[in-house]
Amino acid sequence: MNHDEDARGLMRADHGAAILARRQPLPGDVNVSFEFFPPASGAMEASLWTSIQKLESLNPVYVSVTYGAGGATRDRTHATIARILGETSLRPAAHLTCVGATREEVDAVARQYLDQGVFHIVALRGDPPAGSGPYRPHPGGYAYAADLVAGLKRIGDFRISVAAYPETHPRAASPGADLDNLKRKIDAGASQAITQFFFDESAYLRFLDRVLAAGITVPVVPGILPVTNYARLVDFSKKCGASIPPWMAHLFDDLDDDPETRKLVAATVAAEQCRALYANGVRDFHFYTLNRAYLTLAICRTLGVRPKGPRGGPAATRGA
Repeated sequence: MNHDEDARGLMRADHGAAILARRQPLPGDVNVSFEFFPPASGAMEASLWTSIQKLESLNPVYVSVTYGAGGATRDRTHATIARILGETSLRPAAHLTCVGATREEVDAVARQYLDQGVFHIVALRGDPPAGSGPYRPHPGGYAYAADLVAGLKRIGDFRISVAAYPETHPRAASPGADLDNLKRKIDAGASQAITQFFFDESAYLRFLDRVLAAGITVPVVPGILPVTNYARLVDFSKKCGASIPPWMAHLFDDLDDDPETRKLVAATVAAEQCRALYANGVRDFHFYTLNRAYLTLAICRTLGVRPKGPRGGPAATRGA
């Protein structure tokens, strides 16, 4: 064998070793959390609770429930949180926004959560109802998320999560202005940030560098979105400023009528993303479940997360 062949052989060996390393089971030293949204119908409620029951076995750090402006949506959020508290071992985190309410009304909701035993709030500015135009602070309400965080800290010793945008909020004046806004939320009392979903790990890692340079030292947890509907994802990404790599369009092309293959592709994409983040030191992951368990369960397994033992015992098999 000549030197060129030797070199090619070593390259193949190194490549093979890298592939095997990626396939090694991870030790399960990660923390996971899940986001749900309150159901709007009986069928959706059944689907949600099936998912909650399946994901409960993974012993997440917490589960968050989204919150919408308006009485009916707001009531569904409260009902979902109450049921989680009453029927599961999960620790709920309640979303709370600035939209459509005075400070007194928002404070009353926060106190209600305290009375229920909910001590974790995801504090967001929130988006205005569809068709109502750009966001405008409610008269007498909290204007922005930093104001909401400060108000919550006056009410009680909440653990508060806020939103972060690795690729910049679409309505921010600039990346710098967006980062300044994140710092205001942290300085007001937030204990961690959860990112908007993203698919480019390097964008998240670069964002972490900027976060640290800005003096922000709280955890910035990556938000992971398994793709269940690619066309819907494209529309949503345009609204929230998350980019979609060109290779994803190729992967999901022609799968609209092939849901089983689409699930496999979606699980593979998200699992590879999580493993790449893990290789860069990430140990906390927040999953946007869309009230479906199957993809999140598969991805958590690749991270080494296993169900806890029978009858609520310790997670004896985690990382096995």
